[in-house]
Amino acid sequence: MATRTEVSPEWLSGKRIVVTGAASGIGLGAARLFQKLGADLVVADRDVAALVGAWPDLPPTRRQKVDVVDEMACEALMAGANTLLGGIDGVFNSAGVSDVVAPAIEVDIADWQRVTDINLRGTFLICRAAGKIMLAQGLGSIVTISSVNGVTGIPRRHAYGPAKAAIAQLTRTLACEWGQGGVRVNALAPTYIRTPMIDRLEAEGKVDVGRLERRTPMGRLGEVEEVGAAAAFLLSDWSRFLTGVLLPVDGGWLAYGGPGDVATA
Repeated sequence: MATRTEVSPEWLSGKRIVVTGAASGIGLGAARLFQKLGADLVVADRDVAALVGAWPDLPPTRRQKVDVVDEMACEALMAGANTLLGGIDGVFNSAGVSDVVAPAIEVDIADWQRVTDINLRGTFLICRAAGKIMLAQGLGSIVTISSVNGVTGIPRRHAYGPAKAAIAQLTRTLACEWGQGGVRVNALAPTYIRTPMIDRLEAEGKVDVGRLERRTPMGRLGEVEEVGAAAAFLLSDWSRFLTGVLLPVDGGWLAYGGPGDVATA
């Protein structure tokens, strides 16, 4: 019997894909799925030790350090991957960080700027560096990571939510600008996914997982492989006429409009 995350092994066969944020969380889970689906990978993260630990069997040339806030580092990552792979078919732009969760009047502006820079600036720089290569070759698919936090207002998330909303809009503008050049740009909007980030926030008492599960129509947090499967679809030729899309991967979070927890029978 097929599991909920199994898809056709032909989805990404031979696709040359770069994944940022690939040392942990959604980036790691998605990249491992891409590999199973036949992708030829370059994985990148700013934490080299974690990247090596997560990908011990990949050659060192396939594991690259990148700080997505660094413009030249983003350009170098894509140029190097292009040379190594002989082109870039897809980019999964998943590097990001969470907020310092706090009331607005207590937010330190340096913390706010850091979250905004890594999530929004980093997404733009990676997209731009990949876009130059993809436009030159006349094809490519980029998937960015927005969030349900970028669609709905959530208190105490004053950098992450606005940055994720801006990523969705950036995705649309790039899709409109690059579409005739053969480059597609789409975004995912995950809900709360079971990652080390969520585990940390739960341990710090900043996230009530039981409450999140009760708020979600499907009654649970998402899994990294489920986000990866949605990304694989957008990176594959199955989605060749989709661009500028914000695809929720949220168990019904955005669809639910009730005043409290989802009712259970």
